[in-house]
Amino acid sequence: MPMGAQMEQGKASGFDATLGQPALIDPFGRAISYLRVSVTDRCDFRCVYCMSEHMAFLPKADLLTLEELDRLCSAFVERGVRKLRLTGGEPLVRRGIMTLFSTLSRHLAAGRLDDLTLTTNGSQLAKYAGELAAYGVRRVNVSLDTLDPEKFRAITRWGGLSQVLAGIDAAQAAGLKVKINAVALKGVNEDEFPDLIEWAHGRGMDLTLIEVMPLGDIGEGRLDQYLPLSMVRARLGERFSLEDLDYRTGGPARYVKVAETGGRLGFITPLTHNFCESCNRVRITCTGTLYMCLGQEDAADLRKPLRASEGNDLLFAVIDEAIARKPKGHDFIIDRRHQRPALARHMSVTGG
Repeated sequence: MPMGAQMEQGKASGFDATLGQPALIDPFGRAISYLRVSVTDRCDFRCVYCMSEHMAFLPKADLLTLEELDRLCSAFVERGVRKLRLTGGEPLVRRGIMTLFSTLSRHLAAGRLDDLTLTTNGSQLAKYAGELAAYGVRRVNVSLDTLDPEKFRAITRWGGLSQVLAGIDAAQAAGLKVKINAVALKGVNEDEFPDLIEWAHGRGMDLTLIEVMPLGDIGEGRLDQYLPLSMVRARLGERFSLEDLDYRTGGPARYVKVAETGGRLGFITPLTHNFCESCNRVRITCTGTLYMCLGQEDAADLRKPLRASEGNDLLFAVIDEAIARKPKGHDFIIDRRHQRPALARHMSVTGG
């Protein structure tokens, strides 16, 4: 049998011949090929749907070192992860973060990793875009909920729109493909979506709209923020011609093509439509906690086995046990009877 055929047959049976390690397969037959890693819980913004204004962040001593993050990510690459996204908090405020991108880039060069990317608020992109491109990053997601400077300040509490727009300019100038993520906030930015679509598509950027997720106490009512994207799509359909696409990026978004702009518009709907059926993702916090599902509390401590041995046998054993517990999906609910967050931890802890 040709080597290529052997490799494909091995992957189908849960073994990757290129790595010599079994692939990570959950109880529902889903291969785990996408890892999201929060490198810090800190952020230079305080977005109203993500954090409270006066956050208590983790002591820096509790965080994994950059070397430990590299080793942990590399262990997952060895087990078949092909897409790696660094998140936060705001990943670019982590001191020395470019060192981590530099070391992880070796997996791109070796062909073991298809995609090394990040989600960012854009505040530091003007400073780091060139380095990110040099280390093999080809795409970045930028969180941007409004093009109105005053509204932007109100949503982020601390952020400046001009700084983020300059970051987007720098990213595109460096050759990075930019996707815009916007959280749909009832009564705040719902009238801006047509303008956001035309602006993003006019610059060659995809736009993804995201429903509010009930994570962490943010000091405000979730129901007051929640805007069902089913309603948003219906409204947009009155102005634009929307055509469903099979296009996937590996994440939970479902895309349509906007005929009038020629661009793609994504919808992430954890509440109105559970997107778990094809979930290929797990998340690791900056302290080394593995969450098999964003919307469940079950987790595994990877820091302990990581520090207990220089080899990965103990680490792999804990990872395997955790993946065997990966649930079919989450149970997010927002209504008058469920005003409290579904989970106590903030999105910035798990990774956005």
